[in-house]
Order: sequence, then C-alpha cells, then structure tokens
Amino acid sequence: MNRDPLQPPATRTWRDIPQPVVPRAMSPEGKWRLAKQGLRLAGGVVIAALLGWGGWLVVASLREDAHALPAVARATPMKLPELHTDGVLDHAWLARTLGLPKQVSLLELDLHELRGRLLADPQVASAALMREFPDRLIVRLTERTPVARVMTDWQGQKRPMLVARDGVLYAGTGYEPAVIETLPWLDGVKLTPEEGRLRPIAGMDVVADLLGRARLEAEHLYMNWSIVSLAHLELDRRIEVRTRDGIVIQFSTTDGFFRQLVKLNYIMDELTARAPGARATIDLSLGQDVPVMVFPTDPALAEKERPVVPATPRPQAFPGTFETRSTPTLFSLPPQPPKRSNREF
Repeated sequence: MNRDPLQPPATRTWRDIPQPVVPRAMSPEGKWRLAKQGLRLAGGVVIAALLGWGGWLVVASLREDAHALPAVARATPMKLPELHTDGVLDHAWLARTLGLPKQVSLLELDLHELRGRLLADPQVASAALMREFPDRLIVRLTERTPVARVMTDWQGQKRPMLVARDGVLYAGTGYEPAVIETLPWLDGVKLTPEEGRLRPIAGMDVVADLLGRARLEAEHLYMNWSIVSLAHLELDRRIEVRTRDGIVIQFSTTDGFFRQLVKLNYIMDELTARAPGARATIDLSLGQDVPVMVFPTDPALAEKERPVVPATPRPQAFPGTFETRSTPTLFSLPPQPPKRSNREF
C-alpha cells in the first residue's frame, strides 16, 4: 500500500545517528593515582589495627600481677599522691588510708582496690584515682558535709558521730572543734547495724532542709538550737527543736520552713521583751494560729499565778499578751490585707 504523499516524514534527531566510538583507555598516570589511594586506605587500616592492639597490650599489662611486670616498668618510684577534695581531708589521712609501700611505681598499683579503701570511710561520698605517667597519682574526692551530731553506742563504746544530709553516720576527720560545736544533737532516732555499719537515718533530708534554711535565714535562732528530735517525724510530720535556754519549738514538714521561721522570729522577740529568761513551748505546726505556753522560771511564781488562769482562754490577735503562767496562750498572725484588682489603681 502506498504512503499518503501528503503525510510528512517522521522527525529524526542526532541520537538516531550511529556512533561507534570506543572509550579511551585509562592513562598510566590515572592508574598510579588510583593505586596510591588504595595504598593509603590500606595503610590507615593497618595503623588503626596496630594502635588498638598496642592499647590492649597496655591495659592487659596494667592488670597483671605486679611481680610479673618487667623491672624496667617498675624502675620509676611514684611521688606522693596528689589530693584534690571539696572537704577537709588532708594528705596525712590519704597516706594512712591508702597505705602504699615505699618506692612503689604506678604500674604496681591496683586502682580498684585503692578506691575501695577510700570509700570504706563513710566521710567520702565518691572517689576517683588517675595515673599520670611516669610518677604521679591524682586522687579526687567528694566528701559528705555534716548537718547534725548523734551519740551512738557502737561496738561496745559510746561516742559521738556526725550525720550527713543523706543520713549516713561517720566519725568525722579534719573538722575544727568550733565547727562541730555549732551542730545540734539528734534525738528520737533508732540506730540499726547493717553490714558492719550503722544504717543511714531516714528523713534526714527534710531535717537538713530545716537546719540549712535556719542557718541561712535566721542564724541568730539556729545558733541557740541544741537538740533536734525526730520522734514525731514519721507519724506526725513534725520536727521538735529544743534550744539551750529551755524553749521547745514544733515545726511542720508540710508547711514552708521559711514561713515558720518568720513566725518564730517574731514570737522570740516578744518573749525576750516581755518574759526574758522564761521557758516556753511554741507550736508552729498548726498553721495560722500559734499556741505558746510560757513557763516562769520561779516555781513559786507559777503556783501564785495558777488561780488567775481563766477557765476558757480566748484567742488573741498576734502578737498576744505573754503571761507567765503554765497554760497555753493562742496567738494568731495578723490578717493579710485584701488583694486589690488592677481596676482599683
């Protein structure tokens, strides 16, 4: 069948033209460059393998027995250990605790065992040892900080021990006696042996919060605190503080300590002004109302004042009138002014 003479021919492009071209072979210079790249890659792999093998040999040699080390490795004696601590422990304590022999070398040390000796003292919270060749041993310590004292009957003898924030008890080394004297004594705690030590005291983190807040915000009150009792902490969530001049204070652990210290500061000022030298009981654990029981120092005065006590004492506005009688007087904080809205300004 003949093609229609009016139909145009199909469009053709340069891609339809046969192109029998043979690719050019790689030049000798290109082959040499490719070979050098391969050699560099292989060399890098070999060097990395050698370094890893050498490091493994060093670690293995450090774990071997000291008597099996060559004499050359033990030829350099170690200097005195360097101590870095955030507490009060000194180099004399470090030397006694580590008990290193004279002329010992770094390679002869078992760092794991030495760290265990340091942590055996409860005063040390964490310890890290590092070799620095050829002759330096660096020791870094983090120490516990005491917040209170407690009298213990441990291993057949009574002795005072320090208590840290986490409840750990320890003898305490390196502290100035004046610093220890500022710490209050703990009462109402049960000490239980556990694995050759005394079990940490529960609830000391809350007690430490109270003592730290008092020392920071009301140091003049804190310095007069003598005994802190934890007898009512677990059941009633109360901490009892006894001062050196015979005042008993009840704190609540469910209310802010700062707010309670503000109330206590005000009441103590009133007591000092109106009943100097009198003993008293102050209960800050009841919120807004603060019962205060004031006891006169003279027993004869207490007997004389007893009949004057009304049968049903009425609450007074804080600060109330302090009376030297052995019945509680209720004090209430002054009412807070009403909050104003932005529209009132």
